[in-house]
Amino acid sequence: MTTVTGHGAWPGGLRDVLEAQLAVFDDLSALPSGIDALPFLVQLTGRGPGADPVGRTGAMLTEMPVELGPHGWKLADAGGVDERRAEGFLRDDLEALAVAAHGHTGSLTAEVLGPWTLAAELWSARGDRVLADVGARADLALALAQAVRDHVARLTAQVPGADVVVQLAEPLLGQVHAGVLPSFSGFSRLRPVPGPEVIDGLRPVIDAAHDAGARVVVHLGATWVGVPPVALAGADAVGLDLAALGPDGWNERAWELLARASERGLALWAGLPPARVSQCAGPALGELADLLTVPWRRVGLPVSGLADVTLLGAGTERHGGPAATGTPDAHRALLANLGRVADVVTERAHA
Repeated sequence: MTTVTGHGAWPGGLRDVLEAQLAVFDDLSALPSGIDALPFLVQLTGRGPGADPVGRTGAMLTEMPVELGPHGWKLADAGGVDERRAEGFLRDDLEALAVAAHGHTGSLTAEVLGPWTLAAELWSARGDRVLADVGARADLALALAQAVRDHVARLTAQVPGADVVVQLAEPLLGQVHAGVLPSFSGFSRLRPVPGPEVIDGLRPVIDAAHDAGARVVVHLGATWVGVPPVALAGADAVGLDLAALGPDGWNERAWELLARASERGLALWAGLPPARVSQCAGPALGELADLLTVPWRRVGLPVSGLADVTLLGAGTERHGGPAATGTPDAHRALLANLGRVADVVTERAHA
């Protein structure tokens, strides 16, 4: 059946994490019957440095300390207050999850940055982006693999009945592959990373999650050119923000790649934008369903396969997750609307 979930980003401050996590479980449990709910670990990025995706993921790298620098997070010689702050936020989130998910059995998802986006966002201790150093980015991928393995273990320790799904956010993978990211000076661009190397960077992290008993989805945002590497690296699913593909969600090349990936058994996580709201008719939920179902049929995929799609809010360009802006009520409304869209998609899957 069609599934509804989220990336994890949620508005709120230091004391709001338990309330946010409880809201996620409560709202997903209230979805229409016949819709599969996939709870997610919340990330209150509004708490400041250390709660952001780069700091949060960087702090998981046990053998690669990080700290804040002039350009953002960078590798460090030793861990310090910045890293401890990020570790504290993650610890608080896991403790809140244990309370909110008490007695939960079934799927549970948590998002971390993927190896290529992390290498593009993280700076070397005394140089350029980690991405610019072939050896450093290989070490980073291995460190992230171990971090993901440990993270899955922590999640299952807090929620013993959980079947964990790891979301690897890779919104910068296309820019990494194309060689358009600026260097430290800003006067040049980093070299493009060939496709086989992209696969080699993803594979150890995906394999580590599988070894820990988790499934893996790599969410690419609007970077549809990353679909083949994700499939070849062994992921279980690929995520794309459909509205960013083109008018009405249609991009012939992107959907051809998705069709081929589907033939290899790769599932689709479809990112959808907030519904357009009319004062007379309310949210235009049919338009959101059309972003998925119309291109799906147009490319020739079997309609019954729509029941295996997972719906979630569209991500931001920078980090792959919905911006932690607005109000908790707005985010709860988004989840409710996704549940209604999933109901429409399920009906079309059985039409």
